Amino acid sequence: MVPKRPSFQDLSNLPPELALLVLSHLNATDLCLASCVWTNLGNDELLWHGLCRSQWRQVSAYRHQSQSSISFKELYMKLDEGTLTFNADPELGMDYLMKNRLVDDTPMDIALYIHTARHINYESRRLFLSKRSEPDVLDHIVQLQSFENQFLPNALRRFFNETGPPNERNDYLSYLVEKFSDRFCTCNPNLGFSKDTVYVVCFSLIMLSVDLTSPHVRNKMSKREFIRNTRQAVQGINDDFAGHLYDNVYLIGHVAPKA
Repeated sequence: MVPKRPSFQDLSNLPPELALLVLSHLNATDLCLASCVWTNLGNDELLWHGLCRSQWRQVSAYRHQSQSSISFKELYMKLDEGTLTFNADPELGMDYLMKNRLVDDTPMDIALYIHTARHINYESRRLFLSKRSEPDVLDHIVQLQSFENQFLPNALRRFFNETGPPNERNDYLSYLVEKFSDRFCTCNPNLGFSKDTVYVVCFSLIMLSVDLTSPHVRNKMSKREFIRNTRQAVQGINDDFAGHLYDNVYLIGHVAPKA
């Protein structure tokens, strides 16, 4: 005899706090489907507030929420639409976000959106930051990052994952590395390296990355060559530290990867 399958518990028969706990594990799509069955539970403001915060940690819309009649479910849908539009066309997406008062037109509010939103496309973020005529948003994004107690190549990798490296070596790349060097030294005051030293080492790491990862370079730079070149370019860098830098790039990969 085939055992009878247990029936699913009707959430409306559970205590509200328990039913909401069950629904809190759903994503936005599934919660929308659940609201077709349990309307009040599926449209609960607390659940949709949590979903908004999990996807967009800091956006201007949260400050306006108390003055608006829009629900958090509606807010989620608008933020989702704005992010999808941004990923397709950064300028058009930002225009949508501002017109709907989701992101205020200030450098810090734009930076907070870009820095904390979970599903912004890497290339769209890079294009938006590189094409913006003023570096104000980028400056805020740099300040929002912390590189405390991080190994230099790992910190540089993380920085470029946030800002996106340019496709070629140009003034914009120099500006990015300069901003990173300054922030890295600020986060690590006991490092013992100046901003200029970090700046030069960063470019050494970028060139090493290109050398080791490019299929067009046949004769790869050896560890000994990198240590010698780094010692000649920068004062105060010992051979052990330079060797660790080389090992990191050799084992982990490019410090300015194209995502």
